[in-house]
Amino acid sequence: MDKKKQQKVRLVDLAAYCGVSMSTASRALSGTPGVRTELREKVMAAAKTLNYYTPTSIAGAKVIVAASAVAMLDHQRQQFTTYVLEGIRARAEVLGAEIVTRPIANLNEEQTVLEQALQDDEIAGLLFITMDDETMLAKTRGFSKPVILVNGDDPSMELSSIAPCNRAAAASATSYLNQEGHNKILFMAHRGRRTIERRLEGWRDRITEMGHTDWKALFVDVDDWTPEAARKAILDHMERSGQNFSAVLCAGDSLAFGAIMGLLEKGLKVPEDISVIGMDGLPQGEFVSPPLTSVHIPMKEIGMHAIDMLRDQLAEPDRLSKRVELYCKLVPRSSHAPCKKA
Repeated sequence: MDKKKQQKVRLVDLAAYCGVSMSTASRALSGTPGVRTELREKVMAAAKTLNYYTPTSIAGAKVIVAASAVAMLDHQRQQFTTYVLEGIRARAEVLGAEIVTRPIANLNEEQTVLEQALQDDEIAGLLFITMDDETMLAKTRGFSKPVILVNGDDPSMELSSIAPCNRAAAASATSYLNQEGHNKILFMAHRGRRTIERRLEGWRDRITEMGHTDWKALFVDVDDWTPEAARKAILDHMERSGQNFSAVLCAGDSLAFGAIMGLLEKGLKVPEDISVIGMDGLPQGEFVSPPLTSVHIPMKEIGMHAIDMLRDQLAEPDRLSKRVELYCKLVPRSSHAPCKKA
């Protein structure tokens, strides 16, 4: 047997065999428009000859994208659902799949969606966006068609999921501020979802390492995700505890916008007196004054990868469930500066 057939063939090997770039080989395999028919046929034939693994096609299939009630309210804060759905649609179009959107506000609506998926042979699987409710998760475990959780996770690990690296992202942003000389770093969040708890944990990991055993003294629990709620929360905190911080890390950009408003109302300057960093990377962050330093969450990419995870699950129904987290990059702008007391 040919030696190449005995070894696992990589995309780079397939591209070299065909005399094309890796991107061309990838587009030919995925059915992306813009690849000549004869070239696509050449790559597909080579993949078969070399035993190159190609995921199951979902062209022509339907994928249900179900958004929870929490996801439906998302427009008030970080607009995650909007951007992730954009990524899902873009990748589905490339793969030739049809997206069917459904809202899920309660168990009855979830049951209806699952029954629809069972009855329609054209439905390949489901993507559930921002679902934390355990009673709802329980209904999807063991379902006969693949279910991928988007911007969430399954504590039992029975369901595959994809989300930002929330804990690592918050820890990295906290470390960044510490390297700028900030030791007393306030953290603002609206608690509840597991993804947000991971961000709190990442900040807490680092703040504890800095010697703050009473981390709760530097935590502000905001009662909503709106800028107005954040403005009020930081003013209330300063009324109780004074200016016991030199920087603020917010679990969402919308909270950072409100924090800046509150600090300015107190006569403080950003970043001269207080540095502020958000998490999301929303486009409007570039237009606030000062432009917001933020941890960019790859929302669109999460949607694109969710479709690929579903396709992989269809290709190997017995594959183990997995939890995927995507890297989040800090984008420096003008709302942070070295600590003046450092």
